[in-house]
Amino acid sequence: MKRALITGINGMDGSHLADLLLTKGYEVYGMERRSSSKNRTNTGHLEGRVTFVNGDLTDQNSLVRVLRESDPDEVYNLGAQSFVGESWNTPEQTGDVTGMGCLRMLEAIREYGKDVKFYQASTSEMFGKMVENPANENTPFYPRSPYGVAKLYAHWMTKNYRESYDMFNVSGILFNHESERRGIEFVTRKITDGVAKIYLGYEDHIRLGNLDSRRDWGYSPDYVECMWLMLQQDKPEDFVIATGKSHSIRDFLDVAFNCVGIDDWSNYVVQDERYMRPAEIDVLCGDSTKAREILDWYPKTAFQEMVSRMVKKDVGLLSD
Repeated sequence: MKRALITGINGMDGSHLADLLLTKGYEVYGMERRSSSKNRTNTGHLEGRVTFVNGDLTDQNSLVRVLRESDPDEVYNLGAQSFVGESWNTPEQTGDVTGMGCLRMLEAIREYGKDVKFYQASTSEMFGKMVENPANENTPFYPRSPYGVAKLYAHWMTKNYRESYDMFNVSGILFNHESERRGIEFVTRKITDGVAKIYLGYEDHIRLGNLDSRRDWGYSPDYVECMWLMLQQDKPEDFVIATGKSHSIRDFLDVAFNCVGIDDWSNYVVQDERYMRPAEIDVLCGDSTKAREILDWYPKTAFQEMVSRMVKKDVGLLSD
């Protein structure tokens, strides 16, 4: 039986990945920070099925202990300060957790001395200004946020340790992806939660920033399958994971409001300067040809279906 360690298991991707690995017969360990109250909103259904271990990406010794406790065949590093907007408010913490945290885990694995396959959660935010559109594995990076810069550091350290120490390290450069488990602070979940509240009569508007930015949105359960596939290959390689189609925030609003029978949402959305980024990324779109050819991977869930599932879930949560 293979063993896997997932950092950030309580997040959206971490919980979906744990679900997937359990169906494949893995023994799963989920790393979470020690705290008086655990945030297991996404992983409550996993208690008793995975082993939760205490560790912190800002504490090297704790990572060494977690590796000894879990003795993993595979490590999926999904832990990060992952909210792009917050990274301007806490750039130092973002760099420490998201960037240096990856280095600490790589160094812990190197010192552990056993053959461990390592997955790093890279991001399309590393492309930022989009020198080439759509972006592939050879597109130059141009991050536009402290989060993107921290992720780029982690990405290059993953590659550096692969080449310097012959480690099986891969980075998945995943474009935007969502699910019903997305955190409420992210714009997509803010929209679906807001639409549900408007539909149920709890609110009368949603406050948002730039409505014209475009993103390549996929569905998280589809994307975590690709993480697993990357670590099943004979040689470590990095892959861009994307749908190849971009949609604007306005498109997202169209689909979300249509789910509750509202065709014209203009009276329900207020643009607020507080939610504008200091350096905006206008468009992000990816080319996942390499993943399709080598991993035989392709996105299964359409944009409209993903948004619909999120809205229905939020309506259900608020109706309980």
